[in-house]
Amino acid sequence: MINRVLIRIKVVQLVYSFLMNRETKTQAAAKKELKKSFDKSHELYYLLFKLIIDLTELQASRLDEAKHKFLPTDADLHPNTRFIDNRLVDQLRQSEPLQEFINEHNLTWRDDDIFLRLMLDKVLNSKLYRDYMEMEQNDFAIDCELWYQMLKRVILCDDDMLETIENKSIYWSIDDMNIVGQFVMKTIRRFEDKLEDPILPQFKSEDDAEFGEELFLTSLKQYDENSELIDSLVNDESWDADRLAMMDRIIMCVALTEIKTFPNIPVNVSLNEYIEMAKNFSTARSGQFVNGILHASVRKLKSEGQILK
Repeated sequence: MINRVLIRIKVVQLVYSFLMNRETKTQAAAKKELKKSFDKSHELYYLLFKLIIDLTELQASRLDEAKHKFLPTDADLHPNTRFIDNRLVDQLRQSEPLQEFINEHNLTWRDDDIFLRLMLDKVLNSKLYRDYMEMEQNDFAIDCELWYQMLKRVILCDDDMLETIENKSIYWSIDDMNIVGQFVMKTIRRFEDKLEDPILPQFKSEDDAEFGEELFLTSLKQYDENSELIDSLVNDESWDADRLAMMDRIIMCVALTEIKTFPNIPVNVSLNEYIEMAKNFSTARSGQFVNGILHASVRKLKSEGQILK
């Protein structure tokens, strides 16, 4: 479920970290850190499913506590249990690969009780929840749709959710949330379609698993030559080389490594991915700047026969 967009982001981040600490960090240590970064993104995938389960179980506990109040109301004694009886949640509880990973890595939200309670309140106060509880139709597809939309419109876009995720691990950021969250939603559709193996593997293919490591190590190997090419073109284009942001330089160096090293990836795909990354990760003018320099770099490399695709 880790796609190449996230792989590229992780590689750029790790190349930046390595170059900023090259006197104290070895390539072997950086390679190990890259693998851990991928593993943590995989863990986040399961942790988001665990959030669905823990929110449901917290609501079940609340309903049970209400029944045992000193003076329970009729609503307390006979609550609408549609939310806690959600059949997707039941499928998540029964999923062996999901539960095995959760148990093996001891994943839980119960150690952040305040956040869990606040998030449940946001879920229960949403229009999605109210409409779901009042809906006459009741089937598995509707149960799946509730959590698909709840993730999309309530949970994944919540500022407190992002802050909590970032506090849980230095390897988790808004990019992990956005990309991994999309794969969690995709998996809900796979449950809805009753696929035999709805839980997604860490990587789509062996090629993707190897792509990140090769891109990272080759980017370090080619960094100086790519950086020299960028400097020559910055001067030709009358840009101020001294004002070139380090992140811009690293994004372009990794982009050039990918373009030169992976013949099966179209040049335009690589260009678009890294130009978009520059817009999101660097300065306000980075998108335009990286766009211009990368296209000039590709033209030069093609004229020299270094790019044949």
